[in-house]
Amino acid sequence: MARILVVEDDKSINTLIRKNLELVGHSCVCAYDGEAVFSALEAQHFDLILLDIMLPKLDGFQVLAKLREEIPVIFLTARSAVEDRVKGLRLGADDYIVKPFDMTELQARAESVLRRAHKTDRLFELGHVRVDLLSKQVFLKETLIDFAPQEFSLIETLIQNRNIALSREKLLEIAWGYDYGGDTRTVDVHIHTIRKKLGWENVIKTVYKLGYRLEARK
Repeated sequence: MARILVVEDDKSINTLIRKNLELVGHSCVCAYDGEAVFSALEAQHFDLILLDIMLPKLDGFQVLAKLREEIPVIFLTARSAVEDRVKGLRLGADDYIVKPFDMTELQARAESVLRRAHKTDRLFELGHVRVDLLSKQVFLKETLIDFAPQEFSLIETLIQNRNIALSREKLLEIAWGYDYGGDTRTVDVHIHTIRKKLGWENVIKTVYKLGYRLEARK
């Protein structure tokens, strides 16, 4: 997975972001002011920077303007004004997320930016199952298993949020899209199909009164 620099001066928020990203397999380093970004970059390479705007010493806009390395940047900020969004994107930010945000949204946005930058893993392997996220193919013991597009979208969502409990509503929102108006029971039907085809009865866990979690701890 990716190595991510989390730049946020609120330590509790910084820690929360780090823990959630590490839970899905990323490696994170925390920084708490703008100047610390450059010290971190001297010490190691990063695939993505999550950058708050309102930082001590150097704000996020100043940091981005001074960056010399080609590293994708996502702004995380409470500043929701259109002019701030435009400024951030014109400076070269790859995305702009306004606080407060849902952690699953952050994970999805990060995966999207990393995928565009070719910094995320193409393959996910667990036991006898191999999922190619680019070609959208799933193999069980090297045999190609057919999945409908919506079924694969649900598999991809579970993989990208592995080890995290997701409600049926959240799975509908991410895998089906915000405009999907269907009953949440459709999630149960698709989960049953995926479990049966891949033998994932003990991999996709049912979370009581909530939804599901794909367990992939190594």
